[in-house]
Amino acid sequence: MDFDVRVDRKPQGAKKLSAERAAYSQLMRQGLNNKEACRIVGINPKTGRRWRNGRNPSGGNKAASPIHAVVPPPVSSRYLCEADRIHIADRLREKATIRAIAAELGRSPSTVSREVRRNRHPGSGQYRPHAAQARADARRPRPKPSKTGRNPELRAAVQAGLDQRWSPEQICQALRRTFPDRPEMHVVHETVYQALYVQGRGELRRELAGALRSGRARRRPQRQANSRQPRFTDPMVMISERPAEAADRAVPGHWEGDLIIGKDGSSAIGTLVERATRYVMLLHLPDGRSAEHVRDALIATVQALPSHLKRSLTWDQGSEMASHRSFTTATDVPVYFCDPASPWQRGSNENTNGLLRQYFPKGTNLALHTRDRLDAVAAQLNGRPRKTLDWETPAERLHKLLAA
Repeated sequence: MDFDVRVDRKPQGAKKLSAERAAYSQLMRQGLNNKEACRIVGINPKTGRRWRNGRNPSGGNKAASPIHAVVPPPVSSRYLCEADRIHIADRLREKATIRAIAAELGRSPSTVSREVRRNRHPGSGQYRPHAAQARADARRPRPKPSKTGRNPELRAAVQAGLDQRWSPEQICQALRRTFPDRPEMHVVHETVYQALYVQGRGELRRELAGALRSGRARRRPQRQANSRQPRFTDPMVMISERPAEAADRAVPGHWEGDLIIGKDGSSAIGTLVERATRYVMLLHLPDGRSAEHVRDALIATVQALPSHLKRSLTWDQGSEMASHRSFTTATDVPVYFCDPASPWQRGSNENTNGLLRQYFPKGTNLALHTRDRLDAVAAQLNGRPRKTLDWETPAERLHKLLAA
């Protein structure tokens, strides 16, 4: 908004300055300082200060009400308040660092950095606390119209992509290539999903949800890992309770186990890797990979080991270990389960599974391999020098540990 400087600067009385006071208030909310706002409106800077602060400089009893007389609603402590912004402005003038200011306010440095970056004056770059508070208050009301709801051209482009059965991510990347210099035409795929799934928006045609590969008109909730239902009837003992000697790999006898799956999930080979030596043993599963088949194969393999190599077994939460209790009863080997979606907790086993894919490629029928073939592959891996063992073979390292 532009204002002409008044040529006639004679006193006009409080009533005749109502328009000027409204204009001054608007300019202050836009981030201008008192001197500049008074120059534009055409008033004395003392008048502006009186309007802003609610004080009467002449010393009379009657004081003008401040221009920010409306008390804002209380804001949660998770957000910065006006006092916080005043503290930030004061400390910035004193050349304090962002981290020092954040520590004084008990906030994250990224919170203070983001506040200064978003709410500083767009022209001068100065951070003015009252203008910053006004900008924050203006952004706070919810719900906000989404980007697709405000931009008909963008909405039409997204709808066209969905008509061609493109995924939301493909649409977003195509928009960035087509309109590289127009940020208003750039969205992330989450924006498209929200426009489709959130009821009441109506920004994209509801029938377009059928163009998504999932075919769902509603988003399927994803449960968090810590809220999943118990996996097995028998309670699992988690990896956090595994003995410390297993974690430091100092004592042999702690094993990691898993399955590698064949074509169409109908066949599998079990893998066991000793943590200290990376020694490999393979389970023959010619009849399937049910919990009973895996349990019987594990019992037969583990019972052939000497007692000092039967300390623990770590497995993921696959359904093939549903009979873990009966395995422990038969072998006296406790089973510890990894956390959901945490393959790094069985890192040696995951690495070995990758090596085994040289011999048992994905998409092949693993039931065709005989017991002798599995033993030959295991012997070849156990005779391969390993960098992690200072170029010793797993068989050599196991022999040394057993001799010691």
